[in-house]
Amino acid sequence: MKAQVKTIEGGVAKDIELPSMFKEEYRPDLIRKAVLALQSTRRQPHGTYPYAGICSSAVGWGSGRGASHVPRIKNGSRAAKVPQARGGREAHPPVVAKVLVKQINQKEKQKAFRSAVAASVREDLVRGRGHLYDGAVPVIFEDKFESLNRTKDIISALTAAGVYQDIERAKESRKVRAGRGKMRGRRYKQRKSLLIVTTEEPLRSARNLAGVDVVTVDQLNVEHLAPGMQAGRLTIWTEGAVTRLEGK
Repeated sequence: MKAQVKTIEGGVAKDIELPSMFKEEYRPDLIRKAVLALQSTRRQPHGTYPYAGICSSAVGWGSGRGASHVPRIKNGSRAAKVPQARGGREAHPPVVAKVLVKQINQKEKQKAFRSAVAASVREDLVRGRGHLYDGAVPVIFEDKFESLNRTKDIISALTAAGVYQDIERAKESRKVRAGRGKMRGRRYKQRKSLLIVTTEEPLRSARNLAGVDVVTVDQLNVEHLAPGMQAGRLTIWTEGAVTRLEGK
């Protein structure tokens, strides 16, 4: 499979042969499994106080009083300690000892990564995610793209390549989240846009663009390529990143 390498002015520099992983079969089941395993490592363990709801002097009345044998507060008749009682303990509270991290086999993880990379060059999957762009995928820039240190220069290069309209789509999608989450540090929701993959350093000048993620090829993982477990993200590569991808 061949692809064009674009100049930052929008022209074509040359054609290159893509690594073999771009021909990997599409496995949405493995991609979903790998993303879930990755997300599970960020979950924070939490649990209740072990003695919550049972710190009382309640004891049962025993037989002969025509009442159930639930523990009752010493100076009254209110039931306590048991889950069915008002103010009693919780039946099955969360415990810190629960294993939250989901496991995935190493070969499954590797195949999921290759499948997510291959999905990024499938026109139907990229369009299916809602991305807007002109031309064909993948979009590969010459290595000179990594040296751009001003956001306006990045915008010019992306516009010339026909993909900047996708960033505008993400910018217009920004809205206030419904529910309590807006008070917990995640007030806004916004669609994902481009993923920019470089060779040595993340492209810092593109970080503030709406919905854009910038990573090096060594930092690249399945969740970057398939946010929300849906593969086919519009990805911008540099020539050096594609070359290094062969050894991942």
